[in-house]
Amino acid sequence: MNTPALADFRRIVVKVGSSLLVDAQAGGLKESWLVGLTGDLAALHDDKRGRSRDILVVSSGAIALGRAVLKLPNGLLKLEDGQAAAAVGQIALARTWTAALSRHGITAGQVLVTLGDTEERRRYLNARSTITKLLEWRAVPVINENDTVATSEIRYGDNDRLAARVATMVSADLLVLLSDIDGLYDAPPGGNVSARHIPCVARITPEIEAMAGAAGSELSRGGMQTKIEAARIATNGGTHMVIASGRRDHPLEAIAAGARCTWFLTAANPVTARKKWIAGALEPKGVLTIDAGAVAALRGGKSLLPAGVARIDGAFARGDAVIIRGPDGLEVGRGLCAYDAEDARKIRGRASADIASILGFSGRTEMIHRDDLAVGPE
Repeated sequence: MNTPALADFRRIVVKVGSSLLVDAQAGGLKESWLVGLTGDLAALHDDKRGRSRDILVVSSGAIALGRAVLKLPNGLLKLEDGQAAAAVGQIALARTWTAALSRHGITAGQVLVTLGDTEERRRYLNARSTITKLLEWRAVPVINENDTVATSEIRYGDNDRLAARVATMVSADLLVLLSDIDGLYDAPPGGNVSARHIPCVARITPEIEAMAGAAGSELSRGGMQTKIEAARIATNGGTHMVIASGRRDHPLEAIAAGARCTWFLTAANPVTARKKWIAGALEPKGVLTIDAGAVAALRGGKSLLPAGVARIDGAFARGDAVIIRGPDGLEVGRGLCAYDAEDARKIRGRASADIASILGFSGRTEMIHRDDLAVGPE
């Protein structure tokens, strides 16, 4: 089975685990390894052929770095101790990525998220918009779970699944999980010479799930089980995923050169997967009736502007799904509204330039952005 080439992707999320970034014995950063990785990231960000890619990093390490700075003993930390260690470590982690990327002329932007930021639609839209703007500015978002406020009941529990959620949130076409193992095996490979490496997974089956073990390193909360769960999230969202060894000086360069790894393929793409989710998986909370000009604009791939909205029905919050109907009452599509119903009514039929004076704040230019819109057939 043919596997993709790293250079073929336009938006790549790279997940880096604590055990790769932090030296458990010395209690500090693996500086030389980070230099190699950021060199790889910079090469993908702007390659020698003049092609630019969007690069995002999901980085663990806040608690591990905080533990080192505070000189806390090894072993499991109580929840409040881990949260406090993360508060110190997040500063160190942000400073680390800022310095490493700036050597290549790249700006880093820190984004801290919790489970609710990807599950609750209003916060999901805020997080997505922030990350999208950073990418427009050619910055590299460095994303981590906000361990200072996440609790054992609501946290992701590992950054593999967080990375998969982020990848689908931003419509990435590739997720790279850098690990301490070079992919999926049909049996635990430690000391097992007969364990067979699986280079490519076209579909996640019960057999594939059965191959996953649960072991993780001291610094990492993840294991192969969580990587398979991440693969399911990513591929369902139209994102390819690859598990590769991070125990190389230039891990991404190694993947590009054909080093052993495991690819998880998807038949979908991020845009169509997201549109399907909007069109069929969400319960609409309201109805926007638009004029004929707006109908033509939407069918032409444009966003829905307030000027094209003639009527608003229902009680909905920002980020809720709404039905869009044309002047004839027929459904044109569905989308996630950037305003709650009350504010949407105030700005309907008005130019986007008037939003700030009407609402008293500068909201989104679009009532529904085209990325948050699924238009049905004519």
